[in-house]
Amino acid sequence: MMERLTTPAATAPHAANRFERALLRHGATPLERTDITILQINVGKLCNQTCRHCHVEAGPKRTEIMPRDIVERLIALAADAQIETVDITGGAPEMNPHFRQLVEGVAALGKEVIVRCNLTIILVPGYQWLPQFYVDNRVHLICSMPCYTPENVNKQRGNGVFEKSIAALQLLNRLGYGCGDHPAGLLLDLVYNPLGPFLPGDQAKLEADYKRELWRHFGVEFNRLFTLANLPIGRFAQALRRSGDYAPYLQLLERSFNPETVPRLMCRNTLSVGWDGRIYDCDFNQMLDMELGEGQPSIFDADFSFERLTAVPIRTGAHCLGCTAGVGSSCGGALT
Repeated sequence: MMERLTTPAATAPHAANRFERALLRHGATPLERTDITILQINVGKLCNQTCRHCHVEAGPKRTEIMPRDIVERLIALAADAQIETVDITGGAPEMNPHFRQLVEGVAALGKEVIVRCNLTIILVPGYQWLPQFYVDNRVHLICSMPCYTPENVNKQRGNGVFEKSIAALQLLNRLGYGCGDHPAGLLLDLVYNPLGPFLPGDQAKLEADYKRELWRHFGVEFNRLFTLANLPIGRFAQALRRSGDYAPYLQLLERSFNPETVPRLMCRNTLSVGWDGRIYDCDFNQMLDMELGEGQPSIFDADFSFERLTAVPIRTGAHCLGCTAGVGSSCGGALT
C-alpha cells in the first residue's frame, strides 16, 4: 500500500513519520532551526509554463498572487539585521504585478536578492524590461535548465522551451551575467533536476559537462550548477503514481538517506512565506500546506521577529527524504 505524504490533516505534528524514523535509525537528532538568514518568498503560482516536474503545480491559469500589502510587509521585515538574502520564487515570480516593488525594496536595503527565473519569461511580450532590471538591481539569477540537450528539456518543460532558454541565456551573457571576466560580476546559476524517478548525478561532473556543452554549441556561460532531487509532491508525485513508481521512489530516497546532509538542510536557516502571507519551514512544506505549528506568529503581528522562530520545531514528512538522499538536495544544490 502506498504511503501518504505527511500533511496536517493526515498526521498529528508529534507523530513519527518516515523521515523522522530514518533520523532515529542513523542516530541523528530531530531537526532544529539555527538563525534564519534567508527569507524565501513565493509570490504566486502564475507561470507562463506548465512543467511536468513542478512541485508548485504552477501554470498560466493559476490565480494565486501575492497582494501589495503583503509585499510591503515583507520588505519591512527583510530590513531585519538577521536576514542576509531574500529568495524570490513562484510560479514565474516576474508575473506578479508587485515584483518590481519587491525587488527594488529589498535591493535598497542592501540585501542579496535571488530570483528563481524560468528563463523563457524574459522573451514573453511585455517582459522585455526584465534583463536590464535584473542588472540594475544586481539580482542573483538562479535559472531552471534541467539538461543541456533539447530533447530532455522540452520533454520536461514543454516544446520549444530549450531553444527559448538558450536565447535568454545568450541575452543575459551579453549583459554580463555568468561571465567570470565581466566587470559587472553578475551571478547566473543553473538548476538541474532528473527527468525521472532517480537521484541526480555528481554535481561537479554535471557542472563541467554543462559548461563544456553549452559553451561549445551555444557560446553560453554561467557560474554554478545546482543539482536538485525531485521531491515526491505536486506534479512529479502525480506522474510517479500514474507510472507505479511512487512507492519505489520513496524507498530509493529512504535507502539513500545520508545523515551528513542533516546539518545543512535549508529548512534550518530559511523561512518560507506563501503568496497569502502564511509561513512555513520550506517551500516544499508550503506546497503541502504544512504551516508552522499552531500558535506560531503571523508576519502581521506587531511584535513579529525571526529570532522568536529559532526555537520552533521544524515540521517534517516523508517528502523530506528527498533532501537527505545521496549528496542531499536544497535550493542551493548538493549538501555534501
